[in-house]
Formats: sequence, structure tokens, C-alpha cells
Amino acid sequence: MADCRISEFMEMQRAQAKAHGWDKNRIPSMGHRSLLWCVGEMGEMIDIIKKKGHEAIMDNENVRANFVEETADVFMYLFDVMEAFGITPEEFSDAYIAKFERNMKRTWEENKMKYENKPGGQL
Repeated sequence: MADCRISEFMEMQRAQAKAHGWDKNRIPSMGHRSLLWCVGEMGEMIDIIKKKGHEAIMDNENVRANFVEETADVFMYLFDVMEAFGITPEEFSDAYIAKFERNMKRTWEENKMKYENKPGGQL
């Protein structure tokens, strides 16, 4: 069972892009395209949940395999976005850890104030 590092995933994406001639598209002006494809893959994940239900993802081997594959597609496109904008694995890791630490200290009260105290109970 593999447990890859972000740098290993990004290297795999670079190799795939080079093998298929997509490496020339790994530039900031094209980064939005990978992000849009990523959102499309998220939609496929949502479709599985909608059509098969969360229980099937947990209990049906084939549904789960398809859901995990779509999840991998999402990450592949996110790594493509990182590549296009020159985000290094170290830069991402530092940002992730910093955000995690901020979130651990948050009370989330600002979210309650923002979303739960609207007139008429609207979001």
C-alpha cells in the first residue's frame, strides 16, 4: 500500500504531462483550465454520492473504487494547478500547516455570525 509524498505526486503529473505533450500548458495563463477540470471531477464525485448514496461508497467495492478514482482525478488536477502557478510541494506544505494551525485556534463564531444570524433564517 503506497503513501506518496506531494513531491512524488507532482513528479508523476510532470511525467504524464511530458509523455502526452501537455507540459507546454503548465503555465499561469492556462492554470484556470486545470482548475475547471478539477471542478468537473468533483462533480463526478458528487454524482456518485447522489446516484449511489454514501452507503454504497462504504459497502460496495465497485462504487467505492469508482469514487476513489474520481477523488484521485481531483487531486491530479489540483497538482496540475500547482504546477501551472509554480507552487512547490514545500510551499504548499507550509501553507497547509499554517492554515491548519490557524483553524485549530478558531472558534468558528465568525461563521455562525455570518451564516446563522441572517434575517428570516436565510443563508
